[in-house]
Parts: sequence; structure tokens; C-alpha cells
Amino acid sequence: MPPRHPQLLRCGRGPAASAPAEATASTAGRQGFEWLETLWATIDARATADPATSYTARLIAGGVDAPGRKVTEEATEVLMAAKDDSVAPADRSHETRDALAGEVADLLYHTLVLLRERGLPPAEVIGRLRERHRP
Repeated sequence: MPPRHPQLLRCGRGPAASAPAEATASTAGRQGFEWLETLWATIDARATADPATSYTARLIAGGVDAPGRKVTEEATEVLMAAKDDSVAPADRSHETRDALAGEVADLLYHTLVLLRERGLPPAEVIGRLRERHRP
């Protein structure tokens, strides 16, 4: 599926997603989930932007239902993409894996927007995960 909102984040995917050189250089060494801090900072900064010019601000201005509906939609799309990937022939596995990665990216983004709308910092969620997974 093509990205519906390539303007979501400059550090996202698609042609509108090219980050300034200094931002790219500063985040180039970051790997995995650590980069979500950068995404959170961007969402937090855009939360107070003009909803007419910011998709993030528009979602947050819509109250809990706007990002909540997107989380539900994206979760369904993650499941569909995962099922497609599970039955994909070898010659299409790159395509289905790419679609799955894109849908999970959309789900993570919208989940973070929902957290921001509710005023719940991701650190609280990470803390809960740590509590649950103590050895």
C-alpha cells in the first residue's frame, strides 16, 4: 500500500520524507527502537502546531477518537499484511515484508500520537514493559 500521508514526518518514508542533512547525520548511528525517541520528539513538537498544516496536530485536535480510530485501522492493516507475508511465494516475499514493515510503522506512529493526545509519555509504557519482564 502506498503511504497515505507521506507528510507525517520528515523522517518517515516517501518522497516528502527526506530529512535535512544535519538531522540525518545526527540520527544515522541510532538503531532500532532507540530512534522512537526522535519520532516522539517530533510528535510532541507538532502536537501544538496548526491543525490546518500538521496531520499530527489534526489527529490530536480530534480528541481520543481520531488517533484511536487510526490505531484500530492500522492494527487491522498490520494483521492483513502479516497474513499476506505468511503465504507469499519466495519471489514476492520482499514486497510483502516491505508492506508489513510499512504498516507496523504506521501503527507505531499512530500509537505514539494517541499517547501524546492522552498525555501519557512512552516512558510509562516502557516502565510497564520492564515491570512485566523482570527475570
